[in-house]
Amino acid sequence: MPSTSATGGYLAPSSSPPAEGDDLDDIFQALVVGITGIAGQLVRPRWAENPLPRPERNANWCAFGVTGVEADTFPAVIHRGAGDGADELQRHETIDLLASFYGPQAQANAALFKDGLAIAQNREELFKVQMNVLDTGKIISAPDMLNNTWIRRFDVPVRFRRCVTRTYPVLNLLSAQGSVSTPDGTQPFTVTES
Repeated sequence: MPSTSATGGYLAPSSSPPAEGDDLDDIFQALVVGITGIAGQLVRPRWAENPLPRPERNANWCAFGVTGVEADTFPAVIHRGAGDGADELQRHETIDLLASFYGPQAQANAALFKDGLAIAQNREELFKVQMNVLDTGKIISAPDMLNNTWIRRFDVPVRFRRCVTRTYPVLNLLSAQGSVSTPDGTQPFTVTES
């Protein structure tokens, strides 16, 4: 049975965790596919556990990956008194993503992705997971050498901002007893929920 503030000990969140790892990759993969129109199987995580073979030289494709996550130092912790009560932790994170576009239309797809992020309707799925685009960097030409041949590649760095919310079972305080000591004496008190 999980701990609560009534049982003492460490508290684990009672809420669902935010998207991380493969779940976060799924969000970004759908975003790239939706904005650029590149086929889903050709938009893939940069660091896959079981990488697929590299697409043909004339294929337009994208490799993407989260390169860093920076969380704000101090989260907000708000007690919610409904029901038995709970503490809600809210922390904002900046997520750095690098999207690399390959193929004959690499530069055009990089520009399409960057511009498409400015359209609110293209970001609606991000809104549902408490995320939005913070900014995009410049498109960088970064060709790859493969079999002594240069392959076109254009990188687009994007920073996203998201709110992570976790709920912890910190219960409402129903009553308290104690005393207040002053130089003139001690006064006991009892407080109960009314």
